[in-house]
Amino acid sequence: MTAKVRGQDKPGRDRCGGVPRLAQVSGPNTNYDPVEVAALAPEAVEADVAAALSAVAAASDLEQLKAARLAHAGERSPLALANREIGALPPSAKAEAGKRVGQARGRVSQALAARQAELEAERDERILVEEAMDLTAVPARRPLGRRHVLTVTAERMADAMVGMGWEIAEGPGVEAEWFNFDALNFDKDHPARQMQDTFFVDPADAGLVLRTHTSPVQARSLLERGVPLYVAVPGKTFRTDELDATHTPVFHQLEGLAVDEGLTMAHLKGTLDRLAEAMFGEGIVSRLRPAYFPFTEPSAEMDFQCFVCRGEDAGCRTCGGTGWIEWGGCGMVNHNVLIACGVDPDRYQGFAFGMGVERTAMFRHGITDMREMIEGDVRFNAQFGMEI
Repeated sequence: MTAKVRGQDKPGRDRCGGVPRLAQVSGPNTNYDPVEVAALAPEAVEADVAAALSAVAAASDLEQLKAARLAHAGERSPLALANREIGALPPSAKAEAGKRVGQARGRVSQALAARQAELEAERDERILVEEAMDLTAVPARRPLGRRHVLTVTAERMADAMVGMGWEIAEGPGVEAEWFNFDALNFDKDHPARQMQDTFFVDPADAGLVLRTHTSPVQARSLLERGVPLYVAVPGKTFRTDELDATHTPVFHQLEGLAVDEGLTMAHLKGTLDRLAEAMFGEGIVSRLRPAYFPFTEPSAEMDFQCFVCRGEDAGCRTCGGTGWIEWGGCGMVNHNVLIACGVDPDRYQGFAFGMGVERTAMFRHGITDMREMIEGDVRFNAQFGMEI
């Protein structure tokens, strides 16, 4: 027997056993077909490039361009995935496929860069317009002021009266008791003459009061200007009311007085309709309800039509479902007032009316608490702007 040498294989066999080894390799074997990958086909690569260029051109802002970049030039884009497939090709096909994919990705990158530059230029131009600042303008170092809502409302009411041909009249806040009461046909024992209703000026027997209404200007105007007379009297008045949401001891009224030949309640009604329309909107009318005042006879309470529901909503919170809102008092001037002021009541007739400016402002602007108008908070007036 022939002895075996440990570690020595039989000639012509490998260590794993069984497969003959080539004695010599002469060179690379190129005699086989290259592997075909669909993603690397020229038509597939061109389709990917066309889709990418279309998405880039359609991007209208930088956010859309970012999305197009991720979809067509990102790590999961079709061209990036195709580039990974090059490793599966034989050496003879890798060069051509690599060149094809590289050129395609270059075209997409160039398109992205060009569109990026265009969109950034558009953004910069837009910012220059939208965020332009006039550095030569003088800054507002102090906040702009606002006119008080009561001032604006009173002037608007007075303008409406002037527009109808009336004049504006004024009178003192501290008034003689004769003008405030006697000339207006108040009895000596009328409750308004008592201190629980009226502010009297010391000493008590001086006969001076803080006027309780603007009606004293009626007597002053008749004595000073004579007749015929058409005057509107906006002004401040005083009464001993407790301050709450609907009352204040200092408030404002607008008084109207017309004395001429042939005046009737119809003229009064037409004047009130015009004033209501000027304050609360086109088509708003007034109505009269019987009442009593010492200085007018006949007398009436005047209401104006609800400007919110026009009387068509039974659940309206503004008018309580009635369709009407109380505004003030009015009537034909009492003969005793005309006589006290030296006017012949047989030749001249007149009508008068008065309403609160605060009440008018509350309805016009939706103010629910009268105290807000007198507390002096600048933020309250700021909401009404600057009306001239």
